[in-house]
Amino acid sequence: DQLRKPGSAGRAVLNVETRVVNDDMQDVAVGEVGEIVHRSPHLMLGYFNDPERTAAAFSGDWFHSGDLGTIDDEGYISVVDRKKDMIKSGGENVASREVEEMIYRLPQVSEVAVIGLPDPKWIEAVTAVIVVKQGQDLTAQAVIDHCNAHMAHFKSPKRVVFVEALPKNPSGKLLKRELRKTVGVAAGVD
Repeated sequence: DQLRKPGSAGRAVLNVETRVVNDDMQDVAVGEVGEIVHRSPHLMLGYFNDPERTAAAFSGDWFHSGDLGTIDDEGYISVVDRKKDMIKSGGENVASREVEEMIYRLPQVSEVAVIGLPDPKWIEAVTAVIVVKQGQDLTAQAVIDHCNAHMAHFKSPKRVVFVEALPKNPSGKLLKRELRKTVGVAAGVD
């Protein structure tokens, strides 16, 4: 299946019910993006001393993973992005991961994070925060042109910010919440 369905996370595992649903807890159509939810006797009972977070995570008696994905006609699930990282721009949903993967095709890019920043016209402006490889040059316009040439224009960054490093926690996980705050302040957006 790894060769036949590259990029897929596979099907639901034994003793776990898994669905891909919309905000109304209805199964999405094949190929449509929704949240991946699970139900199983093997799941956790809740968050330690946090009943509010537990109630939110188990809304509708299903565990809400926070992952967005699609399901194909054979039941294979592909993860698209984290729900909190989905950007709502001009009435369209933009998966930050898809834009990041496109920008990583540029050989000058060492690291990239794509976030949504508040924007009066777009609701959220797709914003690429890029660390350029040492000794390389890259312009914001080159990034935007590259994205416009290979994906829908509404997915292309409206802003490109170059930084020395992306904020990460001690285990190396990218801290997009912190990035939204620091880049938003630097760009004059709250």
